[in-house]
Amino acid sequence: MGKVTIPENYQSCLSSYETQEAIGIIKNLMQKKLCLALNLKRVTAPVFVDPASGLNDDLNGVERPVTFDIPDADMNAQVVHSLAKWKRMALYRYDFHVGKGILCDMNAIRRDEELDNLHSAYVDQWDWEKIITAEDRTIDYLKDTVTRIVNSICNALEEVKYHYEILDTELCREVSFITSQELEDKYPDLTPKERENAYAKEKKTIFIMQIGDLLKSGEKHDGRAPDYDDWKLNGDLLFWHEPLQCAMEISSMGIRVDAKTLSEQLEKAGCSQRRELTFHKMLLNNELPLTIGGGIGQSRVCMLLLKKIHVGEVQSSIWDEATLTACGEAGVEIL
Repeated sequence: MGKVTIPENYQSCLSSYETQEAIGIIKNLMQKKLCLALNLKRVTAPVFVDPASGLNDDLNGVERPVTFDIPDADMNAQVVHSLAKWKRMALYRYDFHVGKGILCDMNAIRRDEELDNLHSAYVDQWDWEKIITAEDRTIDYLKDTVTRIVNSICNALEEVKYHYEILDTELCREVSFITSQELEDKYPDLTPKERENAYAKEKKTIFIMQIGDLLKSGEKHDGRAPDYDDWKLNGDLLFWHEPLQCAMEISSMGIRVDAKTLSEQLEKAGCSQRRELTFHKMLLNNELPLTIGGGIGQSRVCMLLLKKIHVGEVQSSIWDEATLTACGEAGVEIL
């Protein structure tokens, strides 16, 4: 059963026609701004991959990828969860060099997602990856990259508001950085999601660093696959979303594992068998470039900038009957 929250007296700032027009404006703006801010080139990305390649994103390790057979190729394929590992292989294959990266218009299916205001079985992201040096593998480099992304989003908002004067969305450009352990120490009696909401309500734009490893409590702030982000050099970017009175995650990103951290994290996660997959073998042999990368939710950015309260207002997907009924009764138009 889906879970939907509809704030009292909610009414979309834009009509259906204006919303569709604004989505197109935002997507074009963001692609250009991200490419400029991070020195990226757009490349074509796959919708599905060969499971034997090890290139699919395992997310938290329990989500089931959509799998189907391709008879003429005599094999099965998996619809991607994200392109976290594929992008790094692509940078190697396309002969990119330090300081340059790629941007993909990614479409994915996450069949096991719990459907609510912010989550859909359909995922659309600007998936990006950039080659860095060993000296760039620092918290400072990560913070600088986060700040560039936040400025790109805020700059896009200013242009969208120029087109639609009725929009009164306000975002904070100043990012408050905090580690997941510092967040637990600050709010020891709250759950991870409650901590995110409390801190985002206070600071408005936050980046929670070091996600994936165990905290002092013995719990994780959130799950992370062991084979793309370095758990000491990653994080989540969240904005306070006024209409829903909650923190909205816009991006999960980080400096990627090198051979040493991959080995350590595979061991911690009990996934040592992955060492035999093509991607992992190449990484452990130092054949792949060092990178930083992440995904930026396209529908989430549209929700944020356009002050929408349900992701179904900015993307076409499938929802349970209870969600459709509740939205219909409240006048929330689901695409």
